[in-house]
Amino acid sequence: MRAAYHEELESIGDSLVDMANLVTSAMGRATSALLDGDLQLAESVIAGGDPVDDLQRDMENRAVAVLARQQPVARDLRLVVTSLRMSADLERCGVLAQHVAKVARRRFPDQAVPRDLRRTILEMGQLAQRLMAQAAEVIVTRDVESALQLEKDDDRMDELHRMIFHHLLDEKWHHGVETAVDVTLVGRYYERFADHAVSVAKRVVYLVTGEHADGLPADGCA
Repeated sequence: MRAAYHEELESIGDSLVDMANLVTSAMGRATSALLDGDLQLAESVIAGGDPVDDLQRDMENRAVAVLARQQPVARDLRLVVTSLRMSADLERCGVLAQHVAKVARRRFPDQAVPRDLRRTILEMGQLAQRLMAQAAEVIVTRDVESALQLEKDDDRMDELHRMIFHHLLDEKWHHGVETAVDVTLVGRYYERFADHAVSVAKRVVYLVTGEHADGLPADGCA
C-alpha cells in the first residue's frame, strides 16, 4: 500500500515534468511561427493545447485522490499542494505560447516582428525555453541552488523586455501602431512565461525547504 502511495506521489512529479517539456516545445514552435510567418506551425501550436490541459486535469484528479485516500501530512502534503500550484503555472505557460502563435496567425502572410527587432524577440523566445527547461530539471533534481539561480537568469528577460519599449519609444520607429501593439503583446507574453518558470522553481524551493524562496538567505541555505 505504501509503495503504491509513493509511486502515485512520484507520478505527480513526472506529470509536472511532462507539462514543462510540452510548454517549452510549444513556445519554441510559436517563436518560429512568429519569426518565419509560418501559418501552419502557428495553427499547430494554437490547436495543440489539449495535451497540457489533459495532463493538468489528470494530475489534479490524482492529487485530489491522494488527499482524500491517504490524508498526507508534513512534506507529502506540501508536495501535493505545491504540485497543484505548479501545474497552474505550467498550464498558463501553454496559453501564453498559444497567444504568441495567435499573433503570428493574425498577421499572416506578413510577419508581426520587424527586422530590427527580430534578434531581440528571438533571444526572448530562446530564453523563455531555456528557463522552462531549467525549471523542469529543478522539478526532477529538487536542487535548491539551481532553483534560486533561475530568478537571476530571468533578469536577462527583463532587460530584453525593457529594450523593446526603448525601441518602440524611439523617434525612429516607423512600423506603425499595429506592429507596436503586436510587439508589445509578444514581449509581455515572453516575460510572463519566464515569470511562471521562476514561480515553478520557487515552489520547488518551498517544497524542499518549507521556506519561501524570497525569505531564504542569498546563499540559498535556510
